[in-house]
Amino acid sequence: MKSPCEVPRGDLLLRTLAMPADTNDHGDIFGGWIMSQMDLAGGMLAKQLSSGRTATVAVDSMRFIEPVKVGDIVCCYGKLKRMGTTSMIIEIEVWITPTLRDEKGECPQIKVTEASFAFVAIDDKGKKRPIPK
Repeated sequence: MKSPCEVPRGDLLLRTLAMPADTNDHGDIFGGWIMSQMDLAGGMLAKQLSSGRTATVAVDSMRFIEPVKVGDIVCCYGKLKRMGTTSMIIEIEVWITPTLRDEKGECPQIKVTEASFAFVAIDDKGKKRPIPK
């Protein structure tokens, strides 16, 4: 008996398309591009949760699980893991929907990357500030 498909954890924060300009020398989507999409997605959630400007201060446990190909629909999901006085940890997962390749299996999405991003709330001068409760 097959195990059930895993599903993304968190809310859909960003959805985009993997394009040829984003490939490495092997034709796979460059890991740095994936990380950039994760930072954009997490930054949007951090801004919303902190009611203002934030900055990425750390990335922990970055794990590239599967390659991403040109034409894949790339979706970043995220959820708050921990909120502090001035900072927060947001868990980000990247899932793809393969569109231009023949995938075997019944799961419509594949998890390709995951990491924890730390964001700090900052003021207009770039100094950390308290996150409103």
